[in-house]
Amino acid sequence: MGKRYTMNHEVAYYECDINQNMTFPALLSVAIKASSDQSDELQRGTEYINTLGITWVITQTEVKINRLPQVGEEITVVTEPTEFNRYFYYRSYWIYDLAGTELLKIEMSFVLMDIENRKMSSVDAELMAPYESPKTKKIRRWPKIEKVEEEQRKLYHVRYYDLDSNHHVNNAMYFNWLIDVLGYDFMTQHEPTYVNVKFDKEVLYGNDIESFYEIIEGDEVKTRHEIRLGDQLACEANILWQKRS
Repeated sequence: MGKRYTMNHEVAYYECDINQNMTFPALLSVAIKASSDQSDELQRGTEYINTLGITWVITQTEVKINRLPQVGEEITVVTEPTEFNRYFYYRSYWIYDLAGTELLKIEMSFVLMDIENRKMSSVDAELMAPYESPKTKKIRRWPKIEKVEEEQRKLYHVRYYDLDSNHHVNNAMYFNWLIDVLGYDFMTQHEPTYVNVKFDKEVLYGNDIESFYEIIEGDEVKTRHEIRLGDQLACEANILWQKRS
């Protein structure tokens, strides 16, 4: 396994929803901040890899939730670059409360993208050396994401502040489009326990996207999501929920 890195964080009110729980965009941003800080410390930060004409892009995110952090809570984020192969780089994140209880675990996969031609680049062993992550030939198989079968949708326009330094939509913003369609009543009555998101295509400034969704009621509540750019799939997700106590 690779080098671990630890970061402390106090959850601010602007990182939380009306239920005083930390939002998905905030969670993802704090997790990425921890891995970015580690990369900077190892001289493999954004500034360095950009000089090589490449940048990291998230392709998959899986989140297992015991409890969401709450406003004012002090949390510890631990991250570890677990392994890499020719095409993908895998990283794990754990978030703990002050008592050391695991609140949630996040698994992510990344690819290197050529900044100029926007195509995937191979992952170089020399680039990964400071992380001390083992190289493997295996490609991780993620749980299959179920497709949306109904046609409920909502239109969104990509704004300037939706973009990040890579000039495409920040991955955290996708969660806003995925969750917003579920509505006020659903979100105030349910809390998530599991999230599986796959990012398929870049969304750029000025694009109009549609967020498709359906809610499946059963022994557990499941929502299926797809973000589409015209007839192209940009993002897909499945989320499991439980009733708020």
